[in-house]
Amino acid sequence: MTYRGKLRKQCMVVLGALTVAVAAVAGPAQAAPAQFSDAVPGFNGTVRAVAYSGGTIYVGGDFTSAVVKGKSIARTRLAAVNAYTGELLPWAPTADGRVKAIAVSGSSVYIGGEFTYVSGQKRDSLARLDATSGAVSTTFKHAIDGKPYALAAANGRLYLGGTITKVSGQARTRLAAFDLNTGALDTKWKPVVDDQVESLATASGRIYVGGKFHKVNSTSGYDRLVALDPTSAAIVTGFKPKPAVIVFGIAITADSVYTAHGGQGGTATAYTLTGAKRWSATFDGDAQAVTTLGDTVYVGGHFDNACRTARTGTQGVCLDGSDQRVKLAALDITDGHLRDWTANGNGIEGVLTMAVNPGLGAFVAGGAFTTINGVSQKRLAQFS
Repeated sequence: MTYRGKLRKQCMVVLGALTVAVAAVAGPAQAAPAQFSDAVPGFNGTVRAVAYSGGTIYVGGDFTSAVVKGKSIARTRLAAVNAYTGELLPWAPTADGRVKAIAVSGSSVYIGGEFTYVSGQKRDSLARLDATSGAVSTTFKHAIDGKPYALAAANGRLYLGGTITKVSGQARTRLAAFDLNTGALDTKWKPVVDDQVESLATASGRIYVGGKFHKVNSTSGYDRLVALDPTSAAIVTGFKPKPAVIVFGIAITADSVYTAHGGQGGTATAYTLTGAKRWSATFDGDAQAVTTLGDTVYVGGHFDNACRTARTGTQGVCLDGSDQRVKLAALDITDGHLRDWTANGNGIEGVLTMAVNPGLGAFVAGGAFTTINGVSQKRLAQFS
């Protein structure tokens, strides 16, 4: 069956929303995605956030237009794409500043970033939009001190992470939560971390938090990656991985936690649900996003090579040999071995965000790249 035919068949299946940009549960083994992107729109500025909801990809970033068959179509930092056909959808709210994070829950799309107005209505760095019309919610409105970097929706809450210090005048220390039904700030879920939060993921009754921090709830030993109770915000003490460098991205399966790291070079790491390291793969630049599909872990970043050992030198250069993987790489989910799949991007920043839809057998990557394997594909690519 052709891919397009397979998608027509899958259109009959009702798919639930994926509410975490980088977290997904691995499905059964399946054929690897193509090494070239599906036909999806390009964008004239960096894509910094992507999220699936059924057959729709919601996109946010720095762009002011989408590019479809060489034609520019106005889209001001927000857009939506039909994941089946690659069509640019009419959903077109506007933001007057960068959109950094997107999460979807039911009929709502939540966005976080550096904006002050959304579709002409004042919204301070956080807003809720109708998933169909793009209308701005009149009941969800908060003042945010600091910058949102990550959003996740689960357990009846919207979780927010970044450099947050206050929400609507109430103290919060880089993390906050909101009631998905009422939109109110959660008065109980208020953990404290001592440095910025870069990523969030939710699964199995845990909120996974990644970033630059060293202490959580005034407790040492949970550097850069921690699991929190979704209701009380207490530390899940049974998960204690202590990665050595910043965590930019998190993906979850039924039995593992996968992370993307910076550092001298960059790494992708697999942990058990107790925080024991299963494997780690090294690159010559930061790994900035991670997701899983079937038996493969996909990693995006601004690396150009996958290192053959963990030894790196100045500016992350691989000291013991390398295999070219430019901005995107695929790893065996069991042992971290590099797969043959290559979808080489370009540029400096490379891939900044990824999301997966196992029901479609596809994942999407966004960033600052303009080609995939030498073919023009500006800043958004879907592999299926």
